[in-house]
Amino acid sequence: QVNLVESGGGLVQAGGSLRLSCAALGRFFKINFMAWYRQAPGKQREMVARTTSSGTRNYDDSVKGRFTISGDFASNTVSLQMNSLTPEDTGVYYCNVNAYDFSTGSQPYWGQGTQVTVSS
Repeated sequence: QVNLVESGGGLVQAGGSLRLSCAALGRFFKINFMAWYRQAPGKQREMVARTTSSGTRNYDDSVKGRFTISGDFASNTVSLQMNSLTPEDTGVYYCNVNAYDFSTGSQPYWGQGTQVTVSS
């Protein structure tokens, strides 16, 4: 079982910055990849950024050049630095981790979500 503890988020004006952090706690052998998703009101949850244990990073086109994901696979933490925020970035942000354990294989886990609100 893996528990994800998120922190960060809040209210910021357009053009501002926020930083989200997530720590994976529990019993597992390794983490394969870590990601951040967001869900805007009335919309489906979408991937914002993802980082793998091999160092690959992927971003949604809407956040390229503004957001940076940083994963520490030794301490099992991941952060998302968000700059030049716009009202379109408003939503609930979820930490997502794919963790491997010998008893369960690879499984996805989700954080509880943290609200990000960008005012115009």
